[in-house]
Amino acid sequence: MSLNQEKNTIDCFRNRLRSLILVEPVLGQVHFLSTEQKELIRAKLQSEGNLRAADLFLHEVTNKDYPEGWFRELLTALEGAGCKEAANYMENNPPSPSAEAENDNCIRLINLLQLTLINMKTRDVCQSCFQRSILTEEDRQNILAETDRQGNMAGARLLLSRLMKNEFGWFSQFLDALKETGHAGLAQELQGEPLEDPEAVSSENDKPQPLKEGHEQATQGEMEKMEQVVDDSSPRSISSPPPLDSEASLMSTPGLRGAALDSSLDSSMDSSSFLSSMDTSSDLATGDLELYKGSDEEMETDQTAESLDQSGTEGEIVLRDYQMEVAWPALEGKNIIICLPTGSGKTRVAVYITKQHLESRRRMGQPGKVVVLVNKVPLVEQHYKAEFGKFLKNQYSVERVSGDSQLKISFPQVVEKNDIIICTAQILENSLAKAKQGDEDGIKLSQFTLMVIDECHHTQKGGVYNHIMIRYLKQKHKNAGLVKEMKTPIPLPQILGLTASPGVGGAKTQLKAEEHILRICANLDAYTIKTKSLGEEAKAPYKCIASAQERKEDPFGNVIKGIMDDIHAHAELKPLCQPGTQNYEQWVVQKEQNAAKEDNQKVRVCAEHLRQYNEALHQSNTIRMSDAFSFLQKYHDEEIKKKFNPDDEDTIEITDTERFLFGLFKDKKELLQTLMKNPAYENNTLAQLKTLILKEFTSRTKARGIIFTKTRLSAIALSQWIQENTKFEDVGVRASHLIGGGDQSVVKPMTSAEQKDVLNKFREGEINLLIATTVAEEGLDIAECNFVIRYGLVTNEIAMIQARGRGRAEDSSYTVVEEAGSGVAERESVNEYREKMMSKAIARVCTLTREVYEKKVKENQMQAILEERVKVKKKQQKGMKNENPSKVKLSCRSCGTLVCSGEDIEIIENMHHVNVTPVFKDLFTVRENTSLQERLLDYEANGVIACKRCGQRWGSMMLYKSIECPCLHIKNFVVTYDSKKKVFSKWSELSMRFPAFDYSLHADLVTHNSDEESEDTE
Repeated sequence: MSLNQEKNTIDCFRNRLRSLILVEPVLGQVHFLSTEQKELIRAKLQSEGNLRAADLFLHEVTNKDYPEGWFRELLTALEGAGCKEAANYMENNPPSPSAEAENDNCIRLINLLQLTLINMKTRDVCQSCFQRSILTEEDRQNILAETDRQGNMAGARLLLSRLMKNEFGWFSQFLDALKETGHAGLAQELQGEPLEDPEAVSSENDKPQPLKEGHEQATQGEMEKMEQVVDDSSPRSISSPPPLDSEASLMSTPGLRGAALDSSLDSSMDSSSFLSSMDTSSDLATGDLELYKGSDEEMETDQTAESLDQSGTEGEIVLRDYQMEVAWPALEGKNIIICLPTGSGKTRVAVYITKQHLESRRRMGQPGKVVVLVNKVPLVEQHYKAEFGKFLKNQYSVERVSGDSQLKISFPQVVEKNDIIICTAQILENSLAKAKQGDEDGIKLSQFTLMVIDECHHTQKGGVYNHIMIRYLKQKHKNAGLVKEMKTPIPLPQILGLTASPGVGGAKTQLKAEEHILRICANLDAYTIKTKSLGEEAKAPYKCIASAQERKEDPFGNVIKGIMDDIHAHAELKPLCQPGTQNYEQWVVQKEQNAAKEDNQKVRVCAEHLRQYNEALHQSNTIRMSDAFSFLQKYHDEEIKKKFNPDDEDTIEITDTERFLFGLFKDKKELLQTLMKNPAYENNTLAQLKTLILKEFTSRTKARGIIFTKTRLSAIALSQWIQENTKFEDVGVRASHLIGGGDQSVVKPMTSAEQKDVLNKFREGEINLLIATTVAEEGLDIAECNFVIRYGLVTNEIAMIQARGRGRAEDSSYTVVEEAGSGVAERESVNEYREKMMSKAIARVCTLTREVYEKKVKENQMQAILEERVKVKKKQQKGMKNENPSKVKLSCRSCGTLVCSGEDIEIIENMHHVNVTPVFKDLFTVRENTSLQERLLDYEANGVIACKRCGQRWGSMMLYKSIECPCLHIKNFVVTYDSKKKVFSKWSELSMRFPAFDYSLHADLVTHNSDEESEDTE
């Protein structure tokens, strides 16, 4: 074949090829692709799965020219990777239409009977298939490794998925392999033959799954749903016959009927695992949300998040007496809040209630659908693996969705196809908002019959939980009107709230605490709040306050304060509070903002430097002086590089104030370096922490603990300090930090994958000491610890209870480390008092008469609805959405240079504000930023844009579908509107509607300009 014929053949069979190619092994055997191409394809494989990666692979193959011999090399690679059928199609040698149809039906059979097949003796079948050459040596090793790592079923799923990529004829070989390894019954069932002996289906490891209670018969709707799944599971081509499309055709095959019933009614795999075993599925990547497609490894059942794992076997849920007691009203269909301490099994109770809810609705012939809402992305996967998926996926379809998911699919589709959906609350809120706007990609609360809200104490103060529940309350009160008018009310889901501590909302009196509890109950429309004193069920950890003496001398801090005093004098600033404190931080931030709006560059730049010195003071008081110095050194190096970057052709202006500030640090640098090396000047709290850690690890046979600290910088620095100190290593300390994922500070955030990796290592004991910010306080499934330390960190009573609850082991301790006179111990005592107030308030609310309780709840609900209306009205009045964007002007926050008008700004994907005008291009310079080398959806950020005049960072250079788009971050500008200057931290604060980015227009301009440049060079 000629080059064009070869590529045309690939294009002709592209849909079939994408389902037959195993990307990873093929990539390892082709050499005509560049390293960069392979990296892109592997990144796609890792993020979006084999099907998407195969698409990209075929695109790269057919859209570029390669040296002679590339096609033969590709065919050899496919054959070597066990994708002989794909090679046949590429050689334009496909099977006959009848053979192709038969092969498709074989794949359907495998998928239908997968529930039974995954109980095969995987090792024996794998070896037999390998000997028959329908598995390669690499396949065999991968399957055996998967079986060792994840278990027999996971290995079986991988084996089946590999077989279906094979050349036609593999099915009969597989049947022979089954018979040879003692699975004659399975082979008979796959062939559609009646079983002479019902027991013949099973050997010791492959017994068929019985129908669960409540699953006696399939409804017509369920059968139609199951048929659709079968239909969608197989690859399509021009020559494929119509799929099995009727109940008769499915049910007429002996053995297939039972498999189909099990598949539709009692699926032992959730939709993710089903999809992962079916690379032959059609392209599901539609919609604007992301559905997590987990590998077998990721679907492994973790140790439960709850320390009281009282269930006997997987799938069986047994509640303790106190758990059944708190669950009872919910089992009767009432909205309730369950308030139980961390580690006492709240989530397990929710799983039990979910199971009973779905079973009861099924018995009544009514549809049931449950949504489980969480407030953190990692909790989505945790609740799936440790609880809802673990116990319910054998009976119901369970799926999880979050902004960190990988396979794109619309949220309404996920809701429609699954019984239980675990998602972040923001995803649900976004979809509810779309429905209200009439968008067909939205959903309504009425589609759910039960809504579980994890960490429900967040249902207040305008949070996302509150937005969802306000929608609920509005509809509830509308329903009351509909009932009066003899009209049918809109159905609403039952509500189940879970919390370890609803808190007291800053209350100072018992009455205010009770009002707070009632407000939470009203927000969740709770019939009651159920709690239980566990007594001996869960012992509280031993608690103590470790106070370190104040520093007698702090010459390092005194030098920094001296520098700050010089800056105060230079800028004529008079601080109202002591440097090194939170109050000072707030004061200096306000000064910087006011100076930016007033175009006072002298005060603005001084305030910015003062903020860094204040942070360094805080660090020297909590971690090492060397960490504080490194922080300052890094800041000054970056600022100087910004001003004196030799790579920039344009000269950056440097003011007298900037020279003064750089000179101050330079003059004191050597003195600071000398002082930081003297251990006598270190803060005593660090020494106190060292003593505590050594004590815990020497006095326990197996120590495992968490240190909570305030900032990301301190978490990283403490982790480094521990890792660098040999005394910790000698007693077996293996430390790592755990910080949040939001990009809100100077520290590079942790991705959810990095967080998951650290937590997995902590569970397995590879790490035995976590140094964490508050990200680890609430909700995350962290293995039992026997000591918890809060290092100079005190927030509120909720955080205290959550952090303390991390100490779940029998002899656990909870210690607060403070510097004497810092006020930390006093604030901890206030939290303890508030905790007692909270317990008393809950008890009193539970003793209210039904009439009084419901009256107070209704009052709170009406108040919440009215407050929401007022808030929306104010926002509409305040908004500028109908104004012309040209009325807005953006100026550089540092030097005041007029940058652009609002009419120059366009929005990409409702998120990225870009300015692609030629005039704007002349105002900035582009610098490399390695932290932004991150491949995203249709765009990638690959540099920083900065003001040519002063070097102030303005945003990032984004490559969007091959067009360079300068992306502006509003926090780097002063915004002028109606002669008033303002500063914003995010674009959403500026109520202005900007036009969407016109890709086709800009693409034409780029192409036209490129053509002109080509003509000029010629």
